[in-house]
Amino acid sequence: MCEIQEINWGIIGCGDVTELKSGPAFSKVEHSKLVAVMRRNAALAEDYAKRHQVPNFYSDGSKLINDPEVNAVYIATPPDSHASYAIEAMKAGKPVYVEKPMARNYQECQDMIRVSEETGMPLFVAFYRRTLPAFLKVKELVDAGIIGKPLAVNIRLHKAFGENDRFPEKQSWHTNPEIAGAGHFYDLASHQFDFLDFVFGPIREVSGIAKNIAGYYAAEDTVSAAFAFDSGVSGTGSWCFVVEKSAEDDTIEITGTKGKIVIPTFDRRDVQLITEKGTVNFGFQNPENISHNLIRQVVQNMRGEGHCVSTGYSAARTSWVLEEIVKDYYSSITTIDT
Repeated sequence: MCEIQEINWGIIGCGDVTELKSGPAFSKVEHSKLVAVMRRNAALAEDYAKRHQVPNFYSDGSKLINDPEVNAVYIATPPDSHASYAIEAMKAGKPVYVEKPMARNYQECQDMIRVSEETGMPLFVAFYRRTLPAFLKVKELVDAGIIGKPLAVNIRLHKAFGENDRFPEKQSWHTNPEIAGAGHFYDLASHQFDFLDFVFGPIREVSGIAKNIAGYYAAEDTVSAAFAFDSGVSGTGSWCFVVEKSAEDDTIEITGTKGKIVIPTFDRRDVQLITEKGTVNFGFQNPENISHNLIRQVVQNMRGEGHCVSTGYSAARTSWVLEEIVKDYYSSITTIDT
C-alpha cells in the first residue's frame, strides 16, 4: 500500500477548472500543499503559479511528473490526455487524482486501473458530488428508508445551446469526440451516473439512443437511456443540449414505495423530500472550493487515515455506462481515433 504523510501536489493542466473549484483546496487541506503546476503555455503556467503562490511551474507534463518534490499528481487536462499522463505518473511512483470523466472511453479507464494495480499507486477521480452535503443527504434519506423501498430513478438534463456551439472555430473541446470521448453528455451526465452509483451501486443493464439533431457539431446533442442497478432499482434518462432557454431542466427524481426525492445536479436548488406528510426542503452550503471535501478524503486515504469514495474503479463503471448509451451513435459515424 502506498502511504504518504505530507502530500506535495503537482497539477497538470492549470486551466479554468483549477482556479476555484479545485486548485486552492490542495493547499487548504491539512498535510497537503500545491508545489508545482504545468500548462503547455509557459506564460499562462507562470501566471497561475504567481497568482496562487505556487513555487514551481512547467510547460511540459513529464518534467512536472519527474520533479522530485512532487509526490502526487492532479490531472486537469481535457480527457484525451488523462490516461497517458496518469499512466506516466503512476509508473513514476506517484499517486494520481484525475478530473472527470475519467478518460475518453472505458478501455482507457481499464488501462489506467491496470497500471494502478501493477504499480501499487492509488488512482482517484474528481467526482466530488459524493462528498457534498446535499448529495450526502439524499443518500442518507434513501439508506434510512425514508421513501421506503427505492423503485425508480428519472434523470432530466436539458440545457440551452451555447452561442459558440453555432461556430466551429469557437467550439470548445467538450463537443469534440476525439478529445472528450463524446459531447456534453460525457462531461455532465458522468456526474449524474456516478452519484447514482454511489447511492444504489453499479448499473448492470443499460441501453440508449443518441442523436445529433441540431447539427452544430459532430458529437451527440440529444440522448435517451434506460438502465437498471444490481440493487433492483430501474431508471430512465433524457439529455438534450440544444433546447431553448425556457425549456431548461435539471432534475433527478428518486421514487420509492413511501415517497420521492427530487434533487438538481447542477442548479442551486434545495433537496425536496415528498411524502404523504407533505414536502420538506433541505438547503445546503457547498465549500468555497467545491472539490475540497473530496480532496481531503484523497489526502487522508494516501496518509492511511481513511477511505476515499471516488476511485478509478467506481469512475470506470460510470465510463462504461456512458459508452454503452452512445456506442451505436458512434459506430454509425466516423470512427474516433483511440
